[in-house]
Amino acid sequence: MEFEEIIQYFEENKNEKNIAGMKKFGIDSDKIYGIKMDAIRKMAKKIGKDHELALQLWEHGFHESRILATIIEEKDEVDDDQLEEWVNDFDSWDICDQACINLFVNMPKAISKITSWAISDKEFVKRTAFSLIAVMAVHDKKSKDSYFESFFPIIKKACDDNRNFVKKSVNWALRSIGKKNKHLNKKAIELSNEILEFDYKSARWIAKNALKELESDEVQNRLKSK
Repeated sequence: MEFEEIIQYFEENKNEKNIAGMKKFGIDSDKIYGIKMDAIRKMAKKIGKDHELALQLWEHGFHESRILATIIEEKDEVDDDQLEEWVNDFDSWDICDQACINLFVNMPKAISKITSWAISDKEFVKRTAFSLIAVMAVHDKKSKDSYFESFFPIIKKACDDNRNFVKKSVNWALRSIGKKNKHLNKKAIELSNEILEFDYKSARWIAKNALKELESDEVQNRLKSK
């Protein structure tokens, strides 16, 4: 599919009902078509990987065109300038998360940025750091437990950030690490109890929410069977 054909499809299938629904979930922009993810993924499958098209779609600036760009982008073609440009362009939690799921998790270049992104003043740049940790915890089957424990200091440090999309990603990172195996579950629970003692509203929310899942019968029984 060519760029013009893709944009024509988006424009012809713009869905105001879906746009209103997305706003209820915190996805609020004047550049949304309201196209569902299954349609975007179906389109991406037809297209395949295409760096130049991904750049065009990103430049178009619409919610769906940017999500599609993260799916079709060729990870080895992304240089530092593009990586930083895209991350700093993030304006919604789902574009951030989709970029982590579709692209960044397979990019050592992006993973190396986690520590610097984790101290950013920009809400969605900071979210990227912790969303990427969460995604890695699910998909990285090779790294040692100590690698994931190495993220604990930045998780702990970010717990004072009460911005909604930051604290939710910090919580997601903590829960995802804690569900990998018995050892990391124990360590994540210990960290959650430490965070619970912090005198921050955000920290208490992050810790309580993490403990509720990590100590649940469902998670504990699943880890026992591993």
